[in-house]
This record gives sequence, structure tokens and C-alpha cells, in this order.
Amino acid sequence: MLPNDPVMRLSFVNMKLRDFYSSLEALCEDLDCEQSELCSSLEAIDYHYDREKNQFV
Repeated sequence: MLPNDPVMRLSFVNMKLRDFYSSLEALCEDLDCEQSELCSSLEAIDYHYDREKNQFV
């Protein structure tokens, strides 16, 4: 379900967080993905989850 390309994944995840999910936990549960793996893949391109903004920045 998640794009393989890290930049496309970032865009997809941030859009979903902005428009559909109140938290990263809710997104991961609904999309059946591992939160730690998602965070690791985005940290590889220097983006980290900001709980207050509910976005990867």
C-alpha cells in the first residue's frame, strides 16, 4: 500500500496524516504497517515524526 520510493512515501504519509488520521499510530494500524519500519525509512531521508504537527518534518 505504501510507495517504495522514500520521497513518494513521505508525501503519501503526510497527506494521509493531514487528511485522514489524527496520529501516526492510527495510520499504521489502519494501513497495517509497522510504525518502526515506516519511521526508519523516512529517517533515512532525514524526516522525523513530529507528534504536535502530526507530520513528518
